[in-house]
Amino acid sequence: MTGYEPPSGDTTVEAALRHERHAYEPDGEQPIAGYLTVVTAYVGSVGLLAAFARRTRRPLPEPGPWDVLLTAGAVHRLSRLVAKDPVISPFRVPFTRFRGQSGPAEVAEEVRGTGVRRAVGELITCPFCTGLWIATGLTGAGVLAPGATRLVCSGLTALTVADLLHFVRTGLQKATD
Repeated sequence: MTGYEPPSGDTTVEAALRHERHAYEPDGEQPIAGYLTVVTAYVGSVGLLAAFARRTRRPLPEPGPWDVLLTAGAVHRLSRLVAKDPVISPFRVPFTRFRGQSGPAEVAEEVRGTGVRRAVGELITCPFCTGLWIATGLTGAGVLAPGATRLVCSGLTALTVADLLHFVRTGLQKATD
C-alpha cells in the first residue's frame, strides 16, 4: 500500500498531522508547533517591515562589501549579547534555567518549558538562531533609518573587534607565562 494510512481509521487532518509529527520525532520533545509559531511571527514581521518600507517609499540601499562586514560584526556581537550575556539574562529567565558560566562574560543556560515557550527559549539562547532575526532587523533598520543603523552597527562591530583583541591579549599572556 502507498501513501498515508491514518491510525485507527481516523481520517481527520488533525490525525494525519499527529501521525506525521510522531513519525518525525516519536518522543515529542521538539516543539514543532512552537517553531511554527515563531517562524510565522518572523515571516509576519518581515512582511510588515516590507509593507511599511514600500508604503513610505523608502529606497532600498545597495550595500557594498564594507557594509556587509560592518553588519556581520554587529550581528555577531548583538546575537552573543542577546543569547549569552549575564546582564541580559533577566529577559531569558521565563524561558531558561541558569547552569553556570560558559566563557568570559557568558552564561550557560538550559531551555525549559514546552511549546512556544521552549521554542522561544531555544531561539534566544542560541547566537546562531538569534543571528537571523538580528540580521533581518538590522537590514530593515538600514532601509528605514540608514544613518542611525550604520552608527549602531559601527559601535557593535567595534565591540566585536575589541572582544577579539581581549581574547588575543589573554592568549598571548597565557603563552608567555
